[in-house]
Amino acid sequence: MQHAHDFAPRPETPAEVQAAYLAHLRRRGRGNPAYTQAARSFLNRWPTVADWAAEPLDKRLAANCSTRPFITFLMVSGRLAPGYDYLVYRKLSSIWLELAVSPLNADLQRFVSTAKELGFTDRVASAIASQIIARLLIQTQRPLTGLCEDDLADLLQACRLREEHTGRGAKHYRSTLHSARQILFHLGILDSEAPPATTAHSLEDRMADVPAALRPAFVGYLNRKYATCAPKTVSSIATRLAHFGRFLAVTDPELTSLAHLDRRRHVEPYLASLPTAVNSVTGAPITVADRIRRVHAVGHFLAEITEWGWDDAPARKLIFRGDLPRPQRFLPRYLPVNSDRRLAAALADSPYHLAADALLLQRACGLRIGELLDLELDCIHEIPGQGSWLKVPLGKLDSERMVPIDDDVLTLVDRITTTRTHGRPLRHPRTGAPADFLFTHHGKRLSQNALRAELNRAAAAAGLDHITPHQLRHTYATALVNAGVSLQALMALLGHVSTQMSLRYAHLFDSTVRTEYERALDLAKSQIGTLAVDRPQLPITDITGSDWKQAPAIKSRLAGGYCLRAPAQGTCPYANICEHCPSFHTDATHLGVLAAQRIDAQQLAEDAESRGWIDEARRHQQLVTRLDTLIASTTETA
Repeated sequence: MQHAHDFAPRPETPAEVQAAYLAHLRRRGRGNPAYTQAARSFLNRWPTVADWAAEPLDKRLAANCSTRPFITFLMVSGRLAPGYDYLVYRKLSSIWLELAVSPLNADLQRFVSTAKELGFTDRVASAIASQIIARLLIQTQRPLTGLCEDDLADLLQACRLREEHTGRGAKHYRSTLHSARQILFHLGILDSEAPPATTAHSLEDRMADVPAALRPAFVGYLNRKYATCAPKTVSSIATRLAHFGRFLAVTDPELTSLAHLDRRRHVEPYLASLPTAVNSVTGAPITVADRIRRVHAVGHFLAEITEWGWDDAPARKLIFRGDLPRPQRFLPRYLPVNSDRRLAAALADSPYHLAADALLLQRACGLRIGELLDLELDCIHEIPGQGSWLKVPLGKLDSERMVPIDDDVLTLVDRITTTRTHGRPLRHPRTGAPADFLFTHHGKRLSQNALRAELNRAAAAAGLDHITPHQLRHTYATALVNAGVSLQALMALLGHVSTQMSLRYAHLFDSTVRTEYERALDLAKSQIGTLAVDRPQLPITDITGSDWKQAPAIKSRLAGGYCLRAPAQGTCPYANICEHCPSFHTDATHLGVLAAQRIDAQQLAEDAESRGWIDEARRHQQLVTRLDTLIASTTETA
């Protein structure tokens, strides 16, 4: 049921309207004889002020600077609905000052308060309220709770008409209308949330370049694939089939049916064109993987419509396994330890807390970006005796899984729940049911584009090249492999359904290969024999008086000297083995030696850290910790 605002009683005489206007000017501390005369002239011509709205738009917009304040007063006091066409043409620069003493003010303040709760800044919330909500309240002459979808549609249509007539873009109005609709949804005024700001092109539009005679088969096939494939999968297939259709339009514009496709005339030239095909967005040559996907898409299309018995299907198979290019077998693109730390530091310092924390959570749990954004508020589960677990929702492979998490991740999730904006549950894209998503901002789910933008910003701040969100998942998996996790556990943690998917990470660091390498290296060294006594030393050890701790090499203090190794040789497994041995004992007579060794180890740790040798720095720090323990225990017994 709709209710009118508590405006002045109607009908009013022109004298009563004039008196109300003069009282309004006094409250505002404004007014002069020109204002008074303009209002009198207006009322003489339109004693019933609503009749002014029936005048042509150009005449309404022609009001002079003395008359416009009176028209604004009539609008904000609920006496005049000037028409959406006038409202979108007219710039209401002083609207907030007028609304402060208007019956509309309470509704506008309620709207602004809700917008700020959803994460909008004061400036943006006020802009949406003045540009959209104030105009809706003025024109409908209904309260905020009486607004409906049709009112928003009418305002948007007026913006479109203005764009057609003047060429002035309506993009800003469309953006603020989208945000206004979402805020009204969270206020409970609208029943459904705002639709996506951008809508996908129809299949007919996407197949517009396919020859008209072939287009029904392409579109029909894609519509059929919706029954078994996710919408994003169908969209990807459409992109690849559209490329094939454009090729046919160029090479054989007279082709009237897919049944007339010929291997030699159509398919083989298409396959030969793929190595020189370019990405329509970047302009770069397509990758081998994309070539494989395009051949697969066309092959499945032709084979399936043949299996389904379509009238215009090819008479025989036209694409074979041998037509697929040899795939390139890249290792997963993980971040090295130093880059991983620098990126984490940049994300921790980010002013965009929600997006940065989302990326930190993805890195900590190895999630796909879709799984990350589908997380809900109840994703943390406490299992007695088993600690805390993160429930990862259905993702790319339509499977759920549980990932163990530690206290650091729990703290991160707690921080996210305080940063996210609250509001009504949103429709789940998979089920359509209302869901409380973990990552919400401005009353909507956080978008993948927002995450990618924040990752690009953090990577630049950390001095790194372009990074994709999926590299964070690769980094998580690589760290697990380095820690010796089993293949079965890796599959469970990453949500893989086949061992082949997880074995890609096993190829990164194979302990058997490392063991065989070290065995062969030791055997080779044993066959070298003793070194020549007159062999020249490296310059870094041959310079008299030089500080060996500053040498650009991996270093260790020994009992009678020191060891210098090239960085490529890596950390020596025998370095400082004695100090960590359970059989190692010392007493107070060696405190001076232990203290000097600790100073050396601390300096070597700092040197390794500055050079980016994280494992080497960790070894020295472990030695410092061990020496502290030895010195403390020796001092107590002295």
